[in-house]
Amino acid sequence: MFTGIIEELGEIVSFERSGEAWRLTVRGPLAVSDASHGDSIAVNGLCLTVVDRTADAFTADVMQISVDMSTLADRRPGDRVNLERAAAAGDRLGGHIVQGHIDGTAEVLSIAEGDGQRTVRISLDPEHAHLVVRKGSIAVDGISLTASAVSGPDEAQQWFEVSLIPETLASTTLGFRAVGDRVNLETDIIARHVERMLQREAS
Repeated sequence: MFTGIIEELGEIVSFERSGEAWRLTVRGPLAVSDASHGDSIAVNGLCLTVVDRTADAFTADVMQISVDMSTLADRRPGDRVNLERAAAAGDRLGGHIVQGHIDGTAEVLSIAEGDGQRTVRISLDPEHAHLVVRKGSIAVDGISLTASAVSGPDEAQQWFEVSLIPETLASTTLGFRAVGDRVNLETDIIARHVERMLQREAS
């Protein structure tokens, strides 16, 4: 489990096919400072398992389905990625409960600069639009954020907005995302459980 509070901007060292899967190596001195084989580290919101590590980098195997569902295929060596180690029992929950199991990807639709903040509008798949509410939690590339606005249910293009403070822009990859870029999305696990319970009640 993660909290969506990014600890470090890592750098992709390599991302290569390995048999039927892929092997990803990421440089992140803080992330590996106490990492062991089998530990979980979230990379742009994807929960990955450490299979090897050096003093400043770690390697993880990535299944093809994770590549297909995420933006990993867009990433190249040298690209920056958001890193977060798994939450430890007793830690402060500064963000919200993030599993590292993304729902899919979305597109940055617009970026507007405001007074001390940047508002980013991001597309929503109609399948997940009802799980995102104004002032609710959502993880974008693994970052715990609050939806500051959402589209109306009848709008053809479903979307939500997040308002980003300078600290978030400086400490995460959202600081250099542009219109048209893809991002990983994970909707709130509590909303997904409620949806499932309602589905069972209706059946």
